[in-house]
Amino acid sequence: MKTKIYLIIVLLSIPIVSMANIPIDSTKVTDKKVFTVVLDAGHGGKDSGKYVAQTAEKDIALKVVKLLGKQLESHTEIKVVYTRTTDKFLELYQRADIANNSKADLFVSVHCNAAAATAAKGNETWVLGIHRNADNLEVVQRENSVILLEENYKEKYVGFDPNDPSSFATNLMIQEEYLDNSIEMGTNVQSRFQTQLSRKNRGVKQAGFAVLRLSYMPSVLIETGFLTNEEERTFLRSTSGQKKVANSIYVAVLDYQKNREINLFEVEQVVTSETSTAAAAGNNIVYKVQISASSNKLEAQSYNFKSLPEISREKEGGIYRYFTGNFSSLKEVSELKEKAIAKGYTSAFIVIYEKGERRRL
Repeated sequence: MKTKIYLIIVLLSIPIVSMANIPIDSTKVTDKKVFTVVLDAGHGGKDSGKYVAQTAEKDIALKVVKLLGKQLESHTEIKVVYTRTTDKFLELYQRADIANNSKADLFVSVHCNAAAATAAKGNETWVLGIHRNADNLEVVQRENSVILLEENYKEKYVGFDPNDPSSFATNLMIQEEYLDNSIEMGTNVQSRFQTQLSRKNRGVKQAGFAVLRLSYMPSVLIETGFLTNEEERTFLRSTSGQKKVANSIYVAVLDYQKNREINLFEVEQVVTSETSTAAAAGNNIVYKVQISASSNKLEAQSYNFKSLPEISREKEGGIYRYFTGNFSSLKEVSELKEKAIAKGYTSAFIVIYEKGERRRL
């Protein structure tokens, strides 16, 4: 009997001894976080938006948004929230409230364009800004004019003039931590429209749209085409055209989400008896932390950025990117990123310079 007991103990011990030699990963990846997208069909109800040749902007925007949402909802890791799914009027602050309360990762507002010149055509995507050139101001005034249909709008939008985007300049600084991501999403949209639909690329632009001003997350407003252009109006009214527009935006959202998947996992630290070194010396790689992207040019000095060290600035088009640090060690730059986040730069991320090119880590 004793012999049988000893044999059982030995057999039960074998797996334990064997498993002791199996390396344990230092991290364990749990379920993905949900990526929340708020889809906003512009206008609605008593606000038809642009109305040309019996074609209402509000109707096209809603149809495109529903098609887009259906595609996104096929992904289990994406949650879709709609500001409206019927022909109803929503005040601009209500649209932004839906996005903010949903803690959205991305806000996408869909519209149609119009112009006095019927030859005007193409697609453009807008992000928040206070640029005051005449073309920008015309679009801003048209999209913001819905505020005038709202009751007590002066109380709801204190200090904001729908005809003057510079009236919310103080709010813009709060939003600028999202600007870089908004521009990236806008660029994705424009690229997809151009390559998939062969439409004229009118670029990513900045202006003071109220719905973007009130939404505290990366946000874009997409002008899908000109209702005043007969060719584009016919295209946007067609089911085929609406599906193609929705699909282009859909792929752009997936492109945007894919670039953020490194941050879409919950990582649980697991204690191990050994640590490993990931980086090799002498690889001529430089790491920095991007802390801000802005249309405002600031001196690249520590006192302008909450005493963070080694501030540098790079210009791309009309946008200035600001960085802190200059390391060859991933550990050191990771520590600096956490420091930057603690100081209020909550969207800070690491960039890597390798072979003369900069990319997000």
